[in-house]
Amino acid sequence: MYLAMSEVVRVVLWLTLVSLSRAAQDTISSELLRQIFGDPEPQANPAQTVTSVDSSSLSNCTTSRRERGVCVADHLCDVDRRDYMTRTDCPSLEVCCRPQDVTDQMLLHSPKPMREGCGWGNPYGLGMSTQGADNEAKFGEFPWMVAIYRIEPIQEDKPDGRTLNVYSGGGSLIHPSAVLTAAHKVAPLTNSLTRVRAGEWAMLTTDEPFPHQDRDIVSIAVHEKFNKGNLFYDIAVMFLTQPMDLAPNVQLACLPPPRTRVPGGARCLACGWGKDKFGKEGQHPNTMKKVAVPVVEHVECARALRGTRLGHYFRLHSSFMCAGGEPGVDVCAGDGGAPLVCPIENAPDRYMQSGIVAWGIGCGEDGTPGVYVDVSNLRDWVDFQVLDKGLDPQMYTYN
Repeated sequence: MYLAMSEVVRVVLWLTLVSLSRAAQDTISSELLRQIFGDPEPQANPAQTVTSVDSSSLSNCTTSRRERGVCVADHLCDVDRRDYMTRTDCPSLEVCCRPQDVTDQMLLHSPKPMREGCGWGNPYGLGMSTQGADNEAKFGEFPWMVAIYRIEPIQEDKPDGRTLNVYSGGGSLIHPSAVLTAAHKVAPLTNSLTRVRAGEWAMLTTDEPFPHQDRDIVSIAVHEKFNKGNLFYDIAVMFLTQPMDLAPNVQLACLPPPRTRVPGGARCLACGWGKDKFGKEGQHPNTMKKVAVPVVEHVECARALRGTRLGHYFRLHSSFMCAGGEPGVDVCAGDGGAPLVCPIENAPDRYMQSGIVAWGIGCGEDGTPGVYVDVSNLRDWVDFQVLDKGLDPQMYTYN
């Protein structure tokens, strides 16, 4: 093979540039490089390349055909070339993909401009694929969801300073410095160390595109009429030692206006890490789950609950609302304190928190509705607690 003189000169110049130190390379202007090598040739199909992202920020790996690749979420690798993929060199939630097979959806890994106000969900997730099996929520789908932990020593008989986060229940971030939850989940914790985690999805891994955030609790406000026996007024607000940093996967929930119940039949969403079945055989999932449940009118729910072991004379308290009633679709043990969110009218992907998971008869075995705290009926109490700490209720108010 022979090269024209101009080509020889260009090759020599290129080798010279490569031999320069990194500091020297930084001093070469892009204009000089353009004059030497000309404008880059256009790609045949730029939508199928990684030119839209900085591939240097990605982990290098080796594909199944021993080619150089980058670690990306599974769905960002061209589905027609999956025989090139391997998971060996990548984190558990990613695959090794040839750079030319990575689609421009890599932009999903970059933080999107965050929408103003509370209640904005991410129905398609944030920058990673999920299987969606067994009602699995997508990463970042419910960015207001919070996990509540109690902090316990690893060895109670031999305390050495090491501690363990023990999952207690769910909550919702309504202000960067405040979490809304059920009183029965935190009333036993008022005299112990408590921690909340926002932005979580898979509890046993840290491979998500955006990190979770942990904060300790400085104080807990429990409703003064809360009754541990019947769970009336089962609501509490936890105040954090320092605010959460709002991020794509950490956002605020909206609360409904006072005394504005969602009509029966409206389909709402609950999420959390509760057990997959009632009783000792139930297991907590690693990844967040979600269920879609219809709101049940107060009178109709009370009638359904009277048909259970609660008996004919049971009366449903005004601090409760109900949702569910579809066999096999329900929240369960461990979901207590988690939010029930309902769509805000004329605002796609935006929700208000109408309920808090409180209690139920089993976990959807017989189609009995689940019972939730009626947030709209206790909105004034929440506002009072937030204002008492010098915080602004407008943070969780939608227009």
